[in-house]
Amino acid sequence: MTKSLSIRSIKELIDSFQKIEELQATDLLKDERKGVQKLIQQFEKRLAREALIKEEHLQRLSIENKLRAQGFQYIAGIDEVGRGPLAGPVVTAAVILPEDCDALMGVNDSKQLNHEKRAHFVDLIKATALAYSITVTSVAEIDQFNIYEATRRSMLASVQKLTIQPDFLLLDAMKIDSPLPQASIIKGDQRSLTIAAASILAKEYRDQLMIDYGKIYPEFGFEKHMGYGTKTHLDALAEFGYTPIHRQSFSPVAQTLKIYNK
Repeated sequence: MTKSLSIRSIKELIDSFQKIEELQATDLLKDERKGVQKLIQQFEKRLAREALIKEEHLQRLSIENKLRAQGFQYIAGIDEVGRGPLAGPVVTAAVILPEDCDALMGVNDSKQLNHEKRAHFVDLIKATALAYSITVTSVAEIDQFNIYEATRRSMLASVQKLTIQPDFLLLDAMKIDSPLPQASIIKGDQRSLTIAAASILAKEYRDQLMIDYGKIYPEFGFEKHMGYGTKTHLDALAEFGYTPIHRQSFSPVAQTLKIYNK
């Protein structure tokens, strides 16, 4: 009889449950103590959250599963981070995931996750992926080719660096010059787990680069805005001039005549 157990003991018991049937196999539902009923409600909410996460996980695999049903085996998701900033490189990543990737439940578009969750998922993605690669495309290349073309070239480089040759490419609203079959998915980082995984790798890698640049150029606060054109960044650009990591093909950097001199 669980009524003889303390609330603490019952909490430990309920925390060990993974299915509603485990709760139903006890007489806890008959225990009228408020503390027990609260624990049961919390357990039911946990199950509901986990069910939702699993459902969303399966939805993000629907594109990949359809492709696997067509015979494709090594599906690479490719995404970029850093097209919009005034400073810093653009970073792309490519990821090939196995068919069984339940370890990545909760992986979503990198913009919808905080740093702590992204950092946690980076390790899981690297451990789970069949192959992954990250490419950093410099400011010089961005200024030479324009940001769109530099991003496309970076994505292609990420695909070519994979240790497993993919047989299909999934991209977030982009297309690249590859002979491989590919699909450009609108909001792909939200709809495809493979693209979302690539976005997380690229985001965390680029953010760390900008944090490091923040130490080199402390006046600009790169570690806070990651190179985007915030008021703080624009004010620093006007006061201190442009640095070697600023994109001179971007306005207002192009209108800045002063060169940074530490």
